[in-house]
Amino acid sequence: MSLIALVEDEKNIRETLRVALAREGHDVLEYANGEDAWLALGSSANRSVPDLFVLDIMMPRMDGIELCRRLRAIPSDVPIIFLSSRDDEIDRVLGLDSGGDDYVCKPFGIRELTARVRASLRRRAPSEAPARFTLVAGRLELDDERYLVRCGGKDAALTVTEFRMLRSLAADPGVVRTREQLMRAAFPEDAWPNDRAADSHVKRIRSKLKAADPGFDGIETVYGLGYRLVTR
Repeated sequence: MSLIALVEDEKNIRETLRVALAREGHDVLEYANGEDAWLALGSSANRSVPDLFVLDIMMPRMDGIELCRRLRAIPSDVPIIFLSSRDDEIDRVLGLDSGGDDYVCKPFGIRELTARVRASLRRRAPSEAPARFTLVAGRLELDDERYLVRCGGKDAALTVTEFRMLRSLAADPGVVRTREQLMRAAFPEDAWPNDRAADSHVKRIRSKLKAADPGFDGIETVYGLGYRLVTR
C-alpha cells in the first residue's frame, strides 16, 4: 500500500481521483492547493512522506509547478505526476522543467492515470533481491531493473526521468546525445517529448551525482549539440 499526495483545486476531480486511487489500494492525502500541501508535507520535520505526488498545474495560492520546485529542492526520488491541459504545451514544458516525472493530459481516463501511478510506483518499489549494477561507466553504476544509481560507490537518489536520461548517456560514453534524444529516452512511450526541459534535468542529475561523489564531473556540455558522458 502506498501513500499518495493528491493536489487538485477542482473538488469533483479530486474526489473522483481519490476514490479511484483508494480502490487501487492506496492511502490518499488530499489538498486543494499547493500552499496547503507544502505546509503539510514540505516544511515539517515530522511530516509523512508520500510515495508519489499527483499535482494539478493551475491552482490558486501556489500552483503545481512552484510546489514541484520546492519539493525537488528536498533531495529525493519521489515520483511527481502532473495533470495538465492537453492544449497547453508550455505547462507541460514547465512541469518537466521543474522536476516532474510524468504528466497526464486533461481530460483523461481514470485507467490511464492509475496505470501511470502503478508504473511510477513499480519502478521505485524496493526489492528484497540485492541490487545488480550491470551498467558501469567510469564512476557510475546503474541497476536497470530497480532504477538505482551509485556514483563513486555511494547511492544517488534520481527520479525515473533522471535515471533514464543518465542511462542513455552512460550506455555510450563519449557519444553526444542531443537534448531531443535525452527527452525521448526519458519518455519512450510519448510522441510529445519536447527538448526544452532537458537542460534543467541534466542540471539536477549533475547536482545529485556530485552530492554523492564530490569529484564527479563526467557530464560535459557540447555547445550547440547536447551532452556526453566522459569517464576519467
